[in-house]
Amino acid sequence: MDAHVSTIVLVPLLAVGAALLTTAVGRFAKIPLVVFEIVLGLLVGPSVLGWIPETDALDMIANFGLAFLFFMAGNEIDFAAIGARHLRRASLSWVLSLVLAVVLATLIAGELIRGVYIGIALTSTALGTLMPVLRDAGELRTPFGRALTAVGAVGEFGPLLAISLFLSGRKPLAAALVLIGFAIIAGGAIWFASRGVHPRFHALVRATLHTSGQFAVRFVVLVIAALVGLSIAVGLDMLLGAFAAGVLSRILLAGAEPADAHHIESKLEAVAFGVLVPVFFINTGIGFDLKALVTDPRALILLPIFLVLLILVRGIPASSFSVPPGSTFRDRASFTLFSATGLPIIVAVTAIGVREHDLPVGTATALVGAGMLSVLLYPLIALTLRRRSSDGGVRPADPDAVPIEG
Repeated sequence: MDAHVSTIVLVPLLAVGAALLTTAVGRFAKIPLVVFEIVLGLLVGPSVLGWIPETDALDMIANFGLAFLFFMAGNEIDFAAIGARHLRRASLSWVLSLVLAVVLATLIAGELIRGVYIGIALTSTALGTLMPVLRDAGELRTPFGRALTAVGAVGEFGPLLAISLFLSGRKPLAAALVLIGFAIIAGGAIWFASRGVHPRFHALVRATLHTSGQFAVRFVVLVIAALVGLSIAVGLDMLLGAFAAGVLSRILLAGAEPADAHHIESKLEAVAFGVLVPVFFINTGIGFDLKALVTDPRALILLPIFLVLLILVRGIPASSFSVPPGSTFRDRASFTLFSATGLPIIVAVTAIGVREHDLPVGTATALVGAGMLSVLLYPLIALTLRRRSSDGGVRPADPDAVPIEG
């Protein structure tokens, strides 16, 4: 079968198969969907069966899926509901994580530039990956979920800022000026969106909500494309633009009628998690160089070290600063593992490092492998611990949270 034809047929088949496997296995164990997407991608990719090759076309769709993953992360974050206290604590824990990670990574790698790449990768929390898991578990509106969302938001946004400042190829001052310029443009758009209810805009959204026009979905895709394009044009990571697009879209669409807002959210989730995001995770498995890992003794040694470091430099500081008051030991352990789950940022950072010849392929493969294992293992263990909490998951009211209606 032609490579392009096999890709066109098999990738959607794998996406469907992953969903079916999640449902079937879910009767016995709650395994996150992305586990099956990555494993199936690895199985059919060049490293095992070789049914689907790596192609530029698939990479392009996967990158758009990654952008949509970060868009959904920004779109689902309700900063008012999370509370300033949670965000402050999450920010402090991330700064501590960055310092610890860069120091330890430099000692391991023996070179500062490699230490910076590895350190930034180790400080990420895959909020976009965890959001569906937390939503399905009913955790998004609990104090546990709000605190973890704050940690995840900073764990996505912080590394993106670090990438833009230190890995863009510019001097830090020039990079900071570019970043400030991008922030002014994105912030200005968010400020404009937050002023008033924009009745004409919402009238157009409502008029096309159940027609082929689908103005809301088309407008959101335009916002993503515009901010992603802007971030790429000025030399910033595209994920920064995707995340900002999510925040902007949430604010702009907040003035819609509750029923309309629910329909729009459902449509965006369908496009993201039904079509594009699965391609990213399947392609991550397809592109994983298993041969480079198993034939490189140093990479094999580094993989479990990186997996443990995700807990030590990211999970533990996050839970130490941000876990809600009154949490049990199992809750703290669960919070630590959720916070240490990282993959999308790791993939982005290692791709930059290999492209710039600053990071050896074996080290990059070990990092991505650790990220994949963190997604495969940590949320599953964390969910199990959370469900077995001695108080059944009941928590005191969060004093910093704004009540959420509906």
